[in-house]
Amino acid sequence: MKKRIAVGFTGPSNSGKTTLILKVARKLIHKEGLEVAIIKHDPKDKAWFDVEGKDSYKFYDTGAEVIVTSPTRTTYFSNRQKDLEEMIRLFGHFDVLLVEGLKNLPLPKIGVFRNELESEYFDYMKAIAVDETIDVQTIPTDLDILDLNNTDEVIEWILHNGKEV
Repeated sequence: MKKRIAVGFTGPSNSGKTTLILKVARKLIHKEGLEVAIIKHDPKDKAWFDVEGKDSYKFYDTGAEVIVTSPTRTTYFSNRQKDLEEMIRLFGHFDVLLVEGLKNLPLPKIGVFRNELESEYFDYMKAIAVDETIDVQTIPTDLDILDLNNTDEVIEWILHNGKEV
């Protein structure tokens, strides 16, 4: 793969976005041999990344930008919101960037729905991934329809429609 591409995933809570991203990422990495980066939006600021009392938590709690490095990983903790370009620079090299949430980013997006469609997401999407609980006749005709349970089909759409970044 010569170019770096990015695609977003949008949809309501508990629709299957995270599960789909995990399946796509694992297959891209382990079967396609690609390097994958993932950004997850936490709109309610409820994710915790460290345990109170640990050194890294104490460093982050000061308000500083913190990098924790070990022989097997590097973790970056930031007290500032980053725009897409800043986050891309932090990742360095990757082949495919998968973004969960952040529906206003200028990326092609796959909407993920189970049980019920929510039309307020339609304006942000180029494709929609659904399972058998959704009547495809109710989906706008300008959206590509993907099978939520067919990871290969979703990957093919990503590789053909991802935005070069």
